[in-house]
Amino acid sequence: MPSLPVELLLGLYLGLLTGIVPAFVAGSLGFLVRYFTGVTLPGFGVVVLALSIASVQGGLLGLVEPTIAQSPRLLVAVLVVLMLALYAHNQGDKLGAELPRRISLTSIRQRTLSADVVELVGSVGQVTVRPTSEIRDMEGYPPLSPDLRRRLKANSWRLPADLPLSELEARLEERLRTDHDLAAVEIAIDERARATIAAAPPSGSLSRRVSAGKRAVSIATLVPTGLARGDEVTASADDRSITGTVLSVRTDHDDDRVVAPVPDDPADDVATDGGDADGSDASDSVVSTARPTTATAGGPGRVTLAIARRDVKPLLEAESVRLVVRSRGTSREFEAFALLKGEGYAIRRLTVGADGEPEADTEPASMPDVTILAVRRQGSETGSRRHGWVFAPGIERRLETGDEAFVAGPDATVDAFVEAVAR
Repeated sequence: MPSLPVELLLGLYLGLLTGIVPAFVAGSLGFLVRYFTGVTLPGFGVVVLALSIASVQGGLLGLVEPTIAQSPRLLVAVLVVLMLALYAHNQGDKLGAELPRRISLTSIRQRTLSADVVELVGSVGQVTVRPTSEIRDMEGYPPLSPDLRRRLKANSWRLPADLPLSELEARLEERLRTDHDLAAVEIAIDERARATIAAAPPSGSLSRRVSAGKRAVSIATLVPTGLARGDEVTASADDRSITGTVLSVRTDHDDDRVVAPVPDDPADDVATDGGDADGSDASDSVVSTARPTTATAGGPGRVTLAIARRDVKPLLEAESVRLVVRSRGTSREFEAFALLKGEGYAIRRLTVGADGEPEADTEPASMPDVTILAVRRQGSETGSRRHGWVFAPGIERRLETGDEAFVAGPDATVDAFVEAVAR
């Protein structure tokens, strides 16, 4: 008969050999029972089930023999099987209790920032997003210049903190395209407000601004003070008047101007539940990118205009060209806001929160002074709200959790409505 240490080792081997299947079954049952019913499977039932499966498996493997049944190795094997089954059941039960009951693509995509990276500025939450690694190049595009790569790496951006990560990524992509005129950019932001950025350098920025059927022509002339890209001008060339749009402008005095830092957009100064991993104040390390104002100082310079093809030759052959800036009129949007404000009305933008589900007394139908101007509902899969505004939806459209809306009405009534339904 083998010695006692050998019997213990054989029992441990037999227990591991026959305990794998009972442990898998016990763990699976523990998870399924806890996940779907919320009840923990009793330990006694796990023991009985594990022993039953182990005995059947041992008989099939030919392990149940008179010599084995009368040796200490059987007791050791049974103890190993029970320990494996109880441990697997405990882990399965814990997983069933912690796993969310409902998992959807929307909930996965609408991850928000960690609470410890959020900065409160007054009553508004803000988050500072910083690059977490080197700025990567995008496949199929030329590499970034060292200067642009260095500026992107050293920069940081403040964004609203009450937005899902997908919306933060979309806003930061749009900001980088606008600030640096990037051809393409891809951004991934994690819960710690750390951004992984892949960008492509500007390419063909001028040609992209030229409309179909137009041509870009540069002329040397006296530039009006304050002229900026996008202005409509009339170029007097000899006996002809040619209308065009300013694509770019530069004067001799622009190099002497003081470059002032451009303040962050207040609409974007909102944060989520985020902060820095090292606990430092994010506001201390925010880098302000200094950019010149878009308007020129005036004087002799060069202007690039987008004009019709038939006007290219007369403009280039003219001995002298004078520019006259055309009026673009008053913005109708500002006029509408001014009229509403003069009558004591206000327009508010709100997002319906989970704890602000509209009730019967806060529905637009029960508050006739409140008018819903537009509603944007989240996508069913990605949670994206970059598109899909519905204008003048009518009072019969019920607001749902997550909807963005513009509402109008008297100041007091609109404030009460926003307080009732906004997050």
